[in-house]
Amino acid sequence: MKRPKAKNRLIVAASEEDPDMLYATHFFAPDTFIFLQQNGKRTLVLSDLEIDRGRKQAKADEILAYSDFEKEVQGRNKKAPPFEKVLSHFLRKRKIRSALVPAKFPLGFARELSSHKIHLQPANGLFWPERETKTESELGLMRKALAITQTGLARAMEVLAASQPSRGKKLIWSGRALTSEILRAEIDSAILRAGGLPANTIVAGGDQACDPHERGHGPLYANSLIILDVFPRAAATGYFGDLTRTVVRDRASDEQRRLWETVKAGQALALRKMKPGVDGLKLHNEVKQFFADRGYPTEVRNGRQVGFFHGTGHGLGLEIHEYPRFQKTVFKPGQVLTVEPGLYYPGLGGVRVEDVVALTKTGIQMLSRFEKRLEI
Repeated sequence: MKRPKAKNRLIVAASEEDPDMLYATHFFAPDTFIFLQQNGKRTLVLSDLEIDRGRKQAKADEILAYSDFEKEVQGRNKKAPPFEKVLSHFLRKRKIRSALVPAKFPLGFARELSSHKIHLQPANGLFWPERETKTESELGLMRKALAITQTGLARAMEVLAASQPSRGKKLIWSGRALTSEILRAEIDSAILRAGGLPANTIVAGGDQACDPHERGHGPLYANSLIILDVFPRAAATGYFGDLTRTVVRDRASDEQRRLWETVKAGQALALRKMKPGVDGLKLHNEVKQFFADRGYPTEVRNGRQVGFFHGTGHGLGLEIHEYPRFQKTVFKPGQVLTVEPGLYYPGLGGVRVEDVVALTKTGIQMLSRFEKRLEI
């Protein structure tokens, strides 16, 4: 049997959590609702709780009440019908036989629709291909998200500068030991005041930083490399910022400084060579070879990965890790990516430096602007 070609688009999700729904509707909602694009017309089905706000804020051609369809399915039954029954009823009323859905479309909903011979075609790649190319308006929103991110980093620098080393090299701030948890709380509080939503901010010192996604815990020390990786979401728009700096409170050793300077130079190499038509994987490998030539190979030592063992960057937008990945794309104008090489060696520590750029027709445009300073 030949499947009908999916010309319609269907999303069933909460826009606070689903970037495709937020991109389509420009409307934040914490609960699941229905988006249908049929013959170019965009329809939302919202709960009574959200419908008035949706009519004011959402980008749609038509906004309908979920409760109306719920009553039609419920009939004389006292019990409210499951969401998937209401969904299938709505789609059948609209004579939908097939639809393109995001790859993460809920399985339970899909099974219900299949039982009514509604064919769903999961997107192969981006559900909205245009999300890969950021508009000037989106670039403006991302600059605002990065400004919020920079506010958090600036607070971290203030607190570190005000801290003092103890005899045991623990940093003391406001009369107590400065820990990763305390500094993270200061960063996150500054982000909240600036209009951002922090999540999983990284403040990792010493060998903790050699695990790139370790959030950090316990006391921070003078003369130790500290990675600060800050990636909040702008509360008003849903766009993310993402910046990383590595610092030492007090004085860095020659070995620490050489590691830091090498990572900074590796990032500069990537930034210099990024332009449309360049293969991201080749550039990633060039950065890795640059590090090896400087005496920092990527290898396994004592059962642990050391060196540069993660990607050079990733797409950024309505997701913190969004298409494209740095080393899985050929660069083209309009893409927005982080550039974040790093080196990690237990016993010495870790260094990562991260900025955000937009690809132009001839090269890149820096979207982030925050100083790179090793010693505080």
